[in-house]
Amino acid sequence: MARIRGKNTRPEKRLRAALWSAGLRYRLHVSTPAGRPDLVFTRRKICVFIDGCFWHGCPSHYVLPRSRQEFWLAKLRDNVVRDRRQTNELEAKGWIVIRVWEHEVFEQLDQVVSRIRTAVNGRLVTPSPEWRVDSVEILDLDRDLERRHLISLRDPALRTVEERIRTTAKWRFPAD
Repeated sequence: MARIRGKNTRPEKRLRAALWSAGLRYRLHVSTPAGRPDLVFTRRKICVFIDGCFWHGCPSHYVLPRSRQEFWLAKLRDNVVRDRRQTNELEAKGWIVIRVWEHEVFEQLDQVVSRIRTAVNGRLVTPSPEWRVDSVEILDLDRDLERRHLISLRDPALRTVEERIRTTAKWRFPAD
């Protein structure tokens, strides 16, 4: 865990390079009324958070570890609560909050840059529900069946449940 970075991660560096080459200028890790986003466009009051799939409960790629499950679920919940608090506080103060999954930076970089450019150019960005894994129940160990409870980052009343075969194939960074 000591090697886990909070700043200057591979997805962050890749997105920064793409934004810079697109002519978009930003500041790094600037204090805002609610936290220190990865990228900040101060004049437009836009902040960009690049969320890791494991640490922030990506609905597509989160894998609950087989050991110390209570510890990891509590850690995940704390992160989701912090993400929700930061997003809601910033939006209440007039900021535009853009959250990007780490896998999107590698798989859909052009769409991510386009979404950020749209916001910086002053056009309306419609916030999505931003689903997060809230908890995971193991239903059948033999068949590796699990039930995942998803919660909306922007509206805690929005919840959904999905059942699926547990996969341990985590999303991995592409080779350089």
